Amino acid sequence: MKREFTMKNTKYDFESVIERKNTQCLKWDLFDDDLPMWVADMDFKVAPAISDAISKRANHPVFGYTIVPDELFESYIGWWDRRYNFKMSRDDMLYSIGVMPSISSMIRCLTEVGDKILIQSPVYHVFFHVIEDNNRQVVENELVYENGQYSIDFGDLEDKLSDVKMMLLCNPHNPIGKIWSEDELKRIGELCDKYDVILISDEIHCDLTNPGVKYNPFEASYDYKNAITCLSPSKSFNIAGFKSSIVHTKNNDLHEKIHKQLHIDDSSSCNVFAACAVMAAYNESEEWLDELREVIFENKQIVKKYLEEELPIIKLVECDATYLLWLDCSKLNVSSKVLSGFLRTNQGLFLSAGVDFGKCGDRFLRMNIACPQKLLKEGLGRLKAGIHALTIINQGL
Repeated sequence: MKREFTMKNTKYDFESVIERKNTQCLKWDLFDDDLPMWVADMDFKVAPAISDAISKRANHPVFGYTIVPDELFESYIGWWDRRYNFKMSRDDMLYSIGVMPSISSMIRCLTEVGDKILIQSPVYHVFFHVIEDNNRQVVENELVYENGQYSIDFGDLEDKLSDVKMMLLCNPHNPIGKIWSEDELKRIGELCDKYDVILISDEIHCDLTNPGVKYNPFEASYDYKNAITCLSPSKSFNIAGFKSSIVHTKNNDLHEKIHKQLHIDDSSSCNVFAACAVMAAYNESEEWLDELREVIFENKQIVKKYLEEELPIIKLVECDATYLLWLDCSKLNVSSKVLSGFLRTNQGLFLSAGVDFGKCGDRFLRMNIACPQKLLKEGLGRLKAGIHALTIINQGL
């Protein structure tokens, strides 16, 4: 977010407000909040090519069991080769119903009960749950927050990698929106190699970078024998409901174990719409994605300007990736659970409490800005009104 940016006219519709209530929508129907800006899906229409592919398949009157076609894997291979110069082979890929189910399966087949697994907090909250739910131990390498930026404490990382079985890497990182550099990824890989730690890189947010910025695939940054990458179009193209992802590893032994576990967990089957949605995304929707990135970047600029001018007590942590903004609310001196809860009850605005992503995130909120500008500006107005109301209460006025 360092360059000046002027939004051009868009070919696709990113401004229409789509009514999502009463559609069995997790984001809008699970709770009664007026404006949910928490869970990571987008309030935009999907790319037209995806809608067309789904409609075409829906018009076929039979919805039986489905195979995973080779063309699906080819669409992944072409996408990463074309956009990131990352070469993948079909033989190194496995299909799965989702990144987190894959990680859960890999924890079960590649570690033992009681083993330690390292994560870098503040980090995607489900990382904590998937480790603990499988009766493994969470080890945190807390990221260092200084002068509004995050960095890795490599000394602490090495100390802890010497005593863990596995590391879960978030690349780009959720919730701070940071793209790890090739040098950082190489250092991580070297340390995992030194201590023989299995590294799983969750790269689900990889396409959602600022215009002109690209992420660095871990496996392209360091050739490590025990590396595994999880990929999916679900965030990039807003198709999480189709439950589709892949696991990639060049390690034959790991590949065999993961393949067996995904089968045991019944996580390797493909629903009737998933394949056509994925192929339409990667093969026909590249222009839509690039326009989406510009829209999200403009939304980031709107938030940044608004906070600077209207709500300077809250600071935006600058980011290069994802549509999830990490808001530094430390000057309010209120815990994130209290702050998030107050905004919900006072304003009907649901932002994620930072403490959900680790104790070190307790003075932050996470805000999902993947929505039409009308909703974004309404959310910012509610945020300002809620902070103002909380300040008055705390001052006893």
